[in-house]
Amino acid sequence: MAETSERKFYLKQFKAISNAISTYEDFNLLVTHLVEGVCRTFKIKGASIMILDEVEKQLFRVSNYGISENYLNKGPVFTDQKYRSLATGKVEIINDMQHDARIQYPDAAKDEGIVSLIAIPIKYRKNPIGEMRLYFDQPMSMHEEDIESLCVLANQLGLVIENNGLKNFVEQIKMAIDSLPPRMLRS
Repeated sequence: MAETSERKFYLKQFKAISNAISTYEDFNLLVTHLVEGVCRTFKIKGASIMILDEVEKQLFRVSNYGISENYLNKGPVFTDQKYRSLATGKVEIINDMQHDARIQYPDAAKDEGIVSLIAIPIKYRKNPIGEMRLYFDQPMSMHEEDIESLCVLANQLGLVIENNGLKNFVEQIKMAIDSLPPRMLRS
């Protein structure tokens, strides 16, 4: 899957991040700390977390670190390609961002200095609901067990995302009920 490289993600770090994922109250703070921590731990150019909008068939970035505004605003990230991690449910490794057919914006990647990428699906149960992307400014080098650990964390993040969505849905229902006229609530 990946070049042989030194492992950087051990049980101590895994436990700390797992604990953070399960205890953070603020979703935005969680994903902000997560992408920054991944970049610092693996000394990579950048990282982002994107969530799938099934209606628009696009990925929307909820957090990023190490990536410029120009790159972030390059255009929509469509999910209609069958070889994306969202479609396969598996990690996608792209070793050459300029010459891989899976890349939507190769020129933007070149301008940003991104050479390679790992896309890790974020799943809820077996359904991909987002993607964690790791951007490298040199040929990708990451230990396979580190990638597997990130996959487990992405699945935990999927639970948080789904729970957050359900919580928002319940809040919307409560607001709708609260806005009903009192006469409708009595019957």
